[in-house]
Amino acid sequence: MAIVGGRNVPQSGVGVRPEGRRRAGYRDPVRTPNSQSREILALALPAFLALVAEPLFLLADTAIVGHLGTAQLAGLGVASAILVTAAGVFVFLAYGTTSIVARQVGAGHERAALASGLDGIWLALILGVPAAVGVGLGAAPLSGLFGASADVLGQATIYLAISAAGIPAMLVVLAATGALRGLQDTRTPLVASVLGFGGNLVLNLWFVLGLGWGIAGSAWGTVLAQSAMALGLVAVVVRRALQVRAPLRPEPGRVVRAAATGVPLLVRTLALRAILLVTTWVAAGLGEVPLAAHQVAGTIWTFQAFALDALAIAAQALTGKALGAGDAAAVRAATTTMIRWGAWAGLGLGLLLAAGSGVLPVVFTADPAVRAALAAALLVIGATGWLSGLVFVVDGVLIGAGDGRWLAGAMAATLGLYLPFVLAVRWQTPVLAGLGDPVAVAVLWAVFMVFMGIRWGFLWHRVRGDAWLVTGAER
Repeated sequence: MAIVGGRNVPQSGVGVRPEGRRRAGYRDPVRTPNSQSREILALALPAFLALVAEPLFLLADTAIVGHLGTAQLAGLGVASAILVTAAGVFVFLAYGTTSIVARQVGAGHERAALASGLDGIWLALILGVPAAVGVGLGAAPLSGLFGASADVLGQATIYLAISAAGIPAMLVVLAATGALRGLQDTRTPLVASVLGFGGNLVLNLWFVLGLGWGIAGSAWGTVLAQSAMALGLVAVVVRRALQVRAPLRPEPGRVVRAAATGVPLLVRTLALRAILLVTTWVAAGLGEVPLAAHQVAGTIWTFQAFALDALAIAAQALTGKALGAGDAAAVRAATTTMIRWGAWAGLGLGLLLAAGSGVLPVVFTADPAVRAALAAALLVIGATGWLSGLVFVVDGVLIGAGDGRWLAGAMAATLGLYLPFVLAVRWQTPVLAGLGDPVAVAVLWAVFMVFMGIRWGFLWHRVRGDAWLVTGAER
């Protein structure tokens, strides 16, 4: 056992002493492989259903817009990339809040846990309003950065200008969901996801097809559904806070500390979003058909990622709670189990996507050229599903451990290593165009999987060591 900065750091995977855990109010459970698996499943199954709900409804939205035309579908791809980036850079509101709240729960500090969760929600509002204004006012120039055609640019600008109004609600949903996950509650976010995204689908069908609003109707449906989800989740967190008399008003000092804690994860997410945006930029350079196929393929890949992220969510909640209670051995055991499950789950999902590569494109577009290019991308995504499973699980473990600084550095390094590969595709655009759209899209997605391989190399090196296993109520 080494003491670093007053914190207990287990060496060689050994946890803190039993008497230390008892002083923290922790009781040693009788752990067996079966009980640990049940604990993982109890968190992962509702998280899986909640995470799958979002991409399923996004897939439905994409299918609705896709049948408006290729320009609308490609425009949705550009606007979605910007919108997801604008909200996604603040994903630390979910990940960081989960880790902080879970550590406090593990240490037996429920009131502090809920106060930390509310800090995250206030921070979401503080960050969300200016982000919405910036994206809304800059919809046209931001969409123009991708170099798409005039028709695609017009559709992207319409969607982005409207959807920007929902950014504050998106960030509040992230923070509230993170707080509930830290409290070991993944069922409430499941209910919110099903109701919210189900409502989104109904609204989109009504606005887009029923009222004939086109791509604008899809944007308005998203804004209204996200706002309703935010209100519902905040109501649940506030009710639980009132039960333990946790303060509801924001305290500037605590909110600033919450923001500072999220900076490393913000850097990590910015690097990740840069990777995704550069890849979309390269797809836009390949032409309208490859861009449309890339949009749908990206949505399907996101569905796969969200499904596999269920284990990552369980990893975040369990890792934070166990480290807060001083039980590093439990973290090691759970990590081993979840890595194995992640690999098999990724392999299974990948095989399903590959098998459906000839059928799925028909659901999303009537354009034969887009269908052929999309089928090629799905074969690549399916063949590498096992790799995605490994990456998402270990990433979740390290986020749950509060290892944000290392994750930020690793993702920045991954970006630097990935750029030469993806830029080579851009430079070879004329050659790829001559080989046909399916080959061009398949090559782009194969290069994207190089990024996943680089990312896995960093994560595997880190999780094999002990530096991330820091115990205590605060990291």
